[in-house]
Amino acid sequence: MSIQCESITQQAAGAELGFFERWLTLWVFLSILAGIAAGQLATGPVHLLGDLEIAQVNLPVGLLIWLMIVPMLMKIDFTALGQVRRHWRGIGVTLFVNWAVKPFSMALLGWLFIRGLFAPYLPPAQIDSYVAGLILLAAAPCTAMVFVWSHLSKGEPLFTLTQVALNDSIMVFAFAPIVALLLGVASIAVPWDTLFLSVVMYIVIPLAIAQGLRWLLVRRGRLDAVLARLHPVGIAALLATLVLLFAFQGEAILRQPLIIAMLALPILIQVYFNAMLAYWLNRTVGEVHCVAGPSALIGASNFFELAVAAAISLYGFQSGAALATVVGVLIEVPVMLSVVAIVNRSRGWYEAGLSRKSAPHETGRLNRTSVTPGVDV
Repeated sequence: MSIQCESITQQAAGAELGFFERWLTLWVFLSILAGIAAGQLATGPVHLLGDLEIAQVNLPVGLLIWLMIVPMLMKIDFTALGQVRRHWRGIGVTLFVNWAVKPFSMALLGWLFIRGLFAPYLPPAQIDSYVAGLILLAAAPCTAMVFVWSHLSKGEPLFTLTQVALNDSIMVFAFAPIVALLLGVASIAVPWDTLFLSVVMYIVIPLAIAQGLRWLLVRRGRLDAVLARLHPVGIAALLATLVLLFAFQGEAILRQPLIIAMLALPILIQVYFNAMLAYWLNRTVGEVHCVAGPSALIGASNFFELAVAAAISLYGFQSGAALATVVGVLIEVPVMLSVVAIVNRSRGWYEAGLSRKSAPHETGRLNRTSVTPGVDV
């Protein structure tokens, strides 16, 4: 185990989980129920919050994501950023899964399940649209929530930041061609305003705020104390995000639950397949666990804001494509939390495999950084 991974693990192991953290899975389930109930019982306020958006990016959800990721970005020490090149294996695995496997595996699953197994039970006129929505969902990796998943899996924050920035750069050039190839459409209208706004809103602005706060707190010697105080805020923001997402789409869930379930199945298989593939490949190439964890999570996650916006712009708000991307939104948090749990609980198996390999690249890993204790879920 590297010095960095050992530092993160020791701090997390020594931290006593609070009441909410210990029962996080239960609170996630209750938040989902609360969101669906709110969507039915408080339709006016829910619609008002849902309409607060720019370029298909919901502002209340964006604010909650800030509350989740700013404390996590505050622990990044940019003086050690150049050492991320030591993790080139993890970067290579993540890029391979994100861009060479994930979109194409989703296209295959859509063909198997939506065009094949479930076709008799779906509206025939919407089948092509459902498949298109699934492909749009898988064609771009997540930008914001992966910082949360990396934190919960005790991942290396510098690796996560570098990987997200690299994925965003590739996305600008690769999203439209990949979607066009898989959908057989000559010209894809990429919602550039959504893509640009999401990058600015979920990376540039919170990173600037976080690093400014870090600089001030380091000068005053209060960084660790403040990060510890902010940790419950991140958990509360995560649960509030779930409530809002399910409140916005509660009506669709109750109106057509069978279609929701059929669309969710290929998404679930795709997430677990790509996460475990990235995790296994990192172990095979000898990458450390605190890099393999976020690599697997980034490899499996979806940029649902971009997917929803692209589906609406291409097929319309009431289309099957829009519904398919919304299903991805609904299951993103619970499913990714389960992947986090798998990564955390399989650490012993992962490290045992590494100990049997000769790994000269293990020496001289990243310097220790200030890390807030993570949460096992």
